[in-house]
Amino acid sequence: MADDGSIRIIPGRTPQSAAMLADVKRAMAITASLNRLTFSDADEIRTVFSELIGKKVDDSFLLIPPFYTTGGADICIGRNVFINQNCTFYDLGGLDIADDVMIGPNVSLITSGHPVEPSRRRAFTIAKPIVIERNAWIAAGATVIGGVTVGENSVVAAGSVVSRNVPPNTLVGGNPARVIRSIAE
Repeated sequence: MADDGSIRIIPGRTPQSAAMLADVKRAMAITASLNRLTFSDADEIRTVFSELIGKKVDDSFLLIPPFYTTGGADICIGRNVFINQNCTFYDLGGLDIADDVMIGPNVSLITSGHPVEPSRRRAFTIAKPIVIERNAWIAAGATVIGGVTVGENSVVAAGSVVSRNVPPNTLVGGNPARVIRSIAE
């Protein structure tokens, strides 16, 4: 696996891609168990989610199933994080979610992709991290692409596609997402 510190490149048909597939299979089995739980099973959801990511989440963590991910081991979750239902996290590039973050329903956090050129598209997977800083809110149906940092206290408007960094204390929206205005207390 090539790694320049923030970008992971995984060539196809290699031991690295086989390991990636094994991680996906593991995550699919765990998320199937997670997705059989209901909102009232909050303690069990935290237990199963902790198994998925390989570290204990705080008792303030709340997730409403269903939830989907391609790995889980590259997800870091802070305290008082809320993840609404039907979210998809492709975490191969690393997904760091800080304290007090709110993630709306149907949000997709996608850290991995493929080359655009047709001849290279199946040759490898490229993964870049996503960082969501403290007290950010990712609203319903938004998509955040790998390589992006969503700044502290920022809001990503519903349905937005975020392909560039979001400055702290701003509201962004659209496709591609652009700064709409500053957020002040």
